[in-house]
Amino acid sequence: MRNSLVGSVRGYLRTANRWLLRTPERALDEAYEAALTIRGLEDTHFGGNRISVDSSNYGKSTQTYFRSELKRNLDVIKIRLTEFKASSFIVRLSNRSITEIQLEENSPEPRQISVIDQPAVILKKLRLIDEVVSRYEAREPNPASLVIVSELAKPSSINGSDPTNNTHSRANKRSTSIDEILIADASDREVRDVKSITDKTGVLPRSILETVDRIKRELDPEAEQEVVKDFRKSKARTIIALRLVLLLIIIPLLTQQVAKNFIVGPIVDHFRGENEQVRVFLNEEMEEEALVELERFQQRLQFEILIGKTEPKSEEEIAERVREKALELQEEFIGEGSDAIKNVFSDIFALAAFVLVLVTSRREIEVLKSFMDQLIYGLSDSAKAFIIILFTDIFVGFHSPHGWEVLLEGVSKHFGLPASRDFVFLFIATFPVILDTIFKYWIFRYLNRVSPSAVATYKNMNE
Repeated sequence: MRNSLVGSVRGYLRTANRWLLRTPERALDEAYEAALTIRGLEDTHFGGNRISVDSSNYGKSTQTYFRSELKRNLDVIKIRLTEFKASSFIVRLSNRSITEIQLEENSPEPRQISVIDQPAVILKKLRLIDEVVSRYEAREPNPASLVIVSELAKPSSINGSDPTNNTHSRANKRSTSIDEILIADASDREVRDVKSITDKTGVLPRSILETVDRIKRELDPEAEQEVVKDFRKSKARTIIALRLVLLLIIIPLLTQQVAKNFIVGPIVDHFRGENEQVRVFLNEEMEEEALVELERFQQRLQFEILIGKTEPKSEEEIAERVREKALELQEEFIGEGSDAIKNVFSDIFALAAFVLVLVTSRREIEVLKSFMDQLIYGLSDSAKAFIIILFTDIFVGFHSPHGWEVLLEGVSKHFGLPASRDFVFLFIATFPVILDTIFKYWIFRYLNRVSPSAVATYKNMNE
């Protein structure tokens, strides 16, 4: 029986391994098929041109069908390419040779059979996908974009210009990409550095210069376009940052739960359930807790007999009740030990998922850092001082050792480890001190230079 279960588990693992190894190729093939579908619609119905819903050759229902097919296949390409990129970090694509049959229509020559390697096939498919997607990426309209029409452009549309030109010009505007956001943030940092240098050597007060700059910006004829451009960048930055934060939270949690319930859990339950000599307690604290619970049950039973709440029982009946309670505690603590072992391995899976998200989101991390800088440094001085005092009191304040003690004991119980009092006290004596030093250095090194008034407010509130 045990050999059959082990064989079935190994079979499932081999199947899962083969499925995982085929993930990059499978995702790329599905994206390639979607690109071929779009290319087929272009060649069949639009003469090789891009699919346009504004074509007058088809009715409204047909245009709706083309639009839905285009959107569906573009979504498939986007999702499968993301899956291909993510799985390629885990699975190494093979370099085996593949036999490919090339068929050319209207050719007197017989069919050509050629052998090409795997990277060439991947590059061929990616090249076709990029060619198809590039025809629609730069021309997709952005419905959330704000379009400001100047007063000088309105008469031209009234005097007979085609209004569809404005529609196409708006549709041709690309949404703000991550590269543009990073470049804009770098230029903003350079401007701030230049301003900080000139402010130190300025003759006039800084407030007067800032007022003059504000008036110049308001009188600039391109001020409206700059406002819209800045708004789009800020919106894109916020969306990218919040999406990355949610991914960093949701993906590890889902990975931990899925691994615990469907991968690690069945394996641990199988081996610990069949082993009759399995340890009931993983550490002495569990054993002490079980003995205290059993002793309390026995004393409660005797107390209920003495006060008449329970009928008097013989010594054999009392021993039988205590034995049943002991077996119940045994099952309970075996389950807690199994949960602790599951938590160790499932947390390793969650950590790997967290690292994978970080590795595949380096550019998004740069955007997140820029978003956090603007969010923190954009607060008022009182808000900055309040947040600093709140965090310092929570993590390094007078009552923080109790919180750290509860946190460490919870982590130890999560992994089934005994809570060493010496380690807890040593951690409390060193780690909050290191955090306090980091806080003070950050205040002295950065905040004192960027916002001296916030530092002054912090000192006054702290006193």
